[in-house]
Amino acid sequence: MKAIILAAGRGSRMKSLTDHQPKCLVKVHGKSLLDCQLDALRESGINEIAIVTGYKRDLLSNRGLVEFHNKRWDETNMVSSLACAEQWLRTGPCIVSYSDIFYKPPAIQSLMACRSLLAIAFDPNWRVLWSRRFADPLLDAETFRVTSDLKVTEIGNKPRSLDQVQGQYMGLLRFTPSGWAEVDRVRAELTPECRDKLHMTGILQKVIEVGVIEVEAIPYLGDWGEVDSAEDLASYE
Repeated sequence: MKAIILAAGRGSRMKSLTDHQPKCLVKVHGKSLLDCQLDALRESGINEIAIVTGYKRDLLSNRGLVEFHNKRWDETNMVSSLACAEQWLRTGPCIVSYSDIFYKPPAIQSLMACRSLLAIAFDPNWRVLWSRRFADPLLDAETFRVTSDLKVTEIGNKPRSLDQVQGQYMGLLRFTPSGWAEVDRVRAELTPECRDKLHMTGILQKVIEVGVIEVEAIPYLGDWGEVDSAEDLASYE
């Protein structure tokens, strides 16, 4: 099993914290987000790890990782960054991690054990974390609905009520080559402008709507966090 960390963007909502470094080098409890991810991946037995770089790529060259570079990092979104690593995605199963999150090895191990073509980790107890981050948990939450056997039916839209949020997607995924091929096929049917601006939840929703493959949701109840702002960082500290 290989892993790909998506670290091309700057993270402009972090303000001055990313003026001189990529977002993944921001520290939580004295350790960078990137090093937290690398520790969890390696403790799970994954040693082939790549990073998709963009903003200030030179600062990410000292950890012995395979590099895929998104030359258009400031014009494109996360799915375009992931496509830069298609060489790995086509040849074997890959864990894919956002670079602005932290988590423990069981989050990775549960995805490794999954046999679905495409799977994502989610937090069923999301309101505990979101209440720490936001006065109104719905302020930044996205819709997340699953069937009784944990197949995702909706993801990434703006919820109108808590009933539309059965959990929150964590930014951790597992692709098989067949899963990536379907994502790539759906993506290829979009206009270049849509492809450039597409969020990960956006492509997942399109794949769900097309219905060729299912997206499995893997629950994770352990420690994790998403760092979108300086306020997030303060809440974890």
